[in-house]
Amino acid sequence: MAAIIGDNIISPMGFTTEENFQAVRLGKTALRHFDSADGIPFPFTASLFTKEQIDGLKEENLTRFESLAYHSIMSAITSHPEIISERTVLVLSSTKGNVGVLQDTENDKNIINLGEAARKISDKIGLSQSPIVVSNACISGVSAIILATRLIDADKTDNVIVCGVDEQSPFIISGFESLKALSESECRPFDIERLGLNLGEAAATLVLSKHPQKGCWQIIGGAIRNDGFHISSPSPKGEGAYQSLCKTIEGTSFDDIAVVNAHGTATMYNDQMESKAISRAGLSEVPANALKGYFGHTMGAAGVLETILTMHSVEDGIIFGTRNFEELGVSGKVNITSSLQQTNRSSFIKMISGFGGGNASILVSLKDKGGLETRNTQFEISHRVVLTQDSLVIDGVSAKLEFSGDKLLTALYKERIGDYPKFYKMDSLSKLGFIASEILLQAEKENDFENTPSRGIAFFNSHASLNTDIAYLETIKDKGNYFPSPSLFVYTLPNIVTGELAIRHHLLGETAFYILPNKDWNRITDIIECMFFDEQTDSVIGGWVEYINSTNFEANIFIANKTN
Repeated sequence: MAAIIGDNIISPMGFTTEENFQAVRLGKTALRHFDSADGIPFPFTASLFTKEQIDGLKEENLTRFESLAYHSIMSAITSHPEIISERTVLVLSSTKGNVGVLQDTENDKNIINLGEAARKISDKIGLSQSPIVVSNACISGVSAIILATRLIDADKTDNVIVCGVDEQSPFIISGFESLKALSESECRPFDIERLGLNLGEAAATLVLSKHPQKGCWQIIGGAIRNDGFHISSPSPKGEGAYQSLCKTIEGTSFDDIAVVNAHGTATMYNDQMESKAISRAGLSEVPANALKGYFGHTMGAAGVLETILTMHSVEDGIIFGTRNFEELGVSGKVNITSSLQQTNRSSFIKMISGFGGGNASILVSLKDKGGLETRNTQFEISHRVVLTQDSLVIDGVSAKLEFSGDKLLTALYKERIGDYPKFYKMDSLSKLGFIASEILLQAEKENDFENTPSRGIAFFNSHASLNTDIAYLETIKDKGNYFPSPSLFVYTLPNIVTGELAIRHHLLGETAFYILPNKDWNRITDIIECMFFDEQTDSVIGGWVEYINSTNFEANIFIANKTN
């Protein structure tokens, strides 16, 4: 059971947790209105660092994104220098990482490699273990906390530094605008007058340890569930969020839950979905709030930042109000706080949802739940498919091919699948993962895991969705011919391939995408093994899915079945 021994928040409202906490307590916001910005030809409201703040955070030989993460981590570990050891790993949580510099470094694509960015940060703070990046869209931060807890429970490591970080750029802001998801005014979570979200940038760090200290917070439970509904719209009934909540609060008394800190993006469908999930889970009477009105949607940082603020507020005996909330505008019964409230309870729930159908939640408590009990699981591989630009191997047997490159993927779809025309709308990474997975499931035959929560998906690579990032960049490069594509933007999230598979087979279990500095099968095995700590998970479609370009791609994936 992981204990929290350190934390930090860096945002436009301050560079320490205390500064951010006090600002929110006073009702301040970092949201500002911008008539336009460099490369963004429309007005918007967001929480952005000033030039002076950016300059103050810049670290030599690191990008702005990397510098932001580095300073947050160093602040969080100040009181615990002993954790810089061989038994500590960095888990970075980010939606898009260094993508903001892509336009200026088109000949240096390696700078966009999230795995390499994590390695640079990890090396600079003195860690020897290879880092892990969770790139699971908006739920990345909570996904990272769940992974960290599992790695500690499995005795894979003693300490995990979880850093959620994202910066804003024309790439991201234009993408959300293309989806018509942005509000030009300050966002109003759960309010009847809500018009959309505001974006924000921040870094937030939690230090988790296997050695609980007296009076420290502990991660008691958590779960990740997919809607299996749509890659960019949540289930109307909040099915994935509901299932995640039910698993997270299993066996817990509601009497000690101070607050449900919701995702609360202030978009029409997200807030409605969350209200249904909270109500269905029996949490209607528990106070609920959202913090996006203070910081905006900080993407990969959101789950970590909002966990830290809720942790400190409950410890201080208060529940933050939901800024700009006046009148309930959702149909689910929820107890949204509009102003600061007192509490004497000592646990809370953090919930979050995101593109690709992902939903995650954790239960965090001040009550001492005891020390670490090492958990172990085992799995065996039943089938494996290896698909590259010029080869296909199914369970060790090579298939005869007439084509190579992208033509091979299309030919395999026509010959072996053919009944899912949405394939033609997918980006190349999703096509690769989809084709390889369909062939893998055809090899399995005897098992039917359709419409089930018992099968998870975990894919890994080093370059995220770089190929699609470059394609999307072309749609916003020329200010005179500015046409950001909403469908293309969604596919710049690497975890969308897991969402496509969840929709295709209505898989309602855990889905995740991880970025590693290199193809590290030991790390991949560790993470998939830990997925089986969720008792609901019996099998996982997992492995390496990397698409560099049409002449350089590889899917090496397998079916892992729990054996104990």
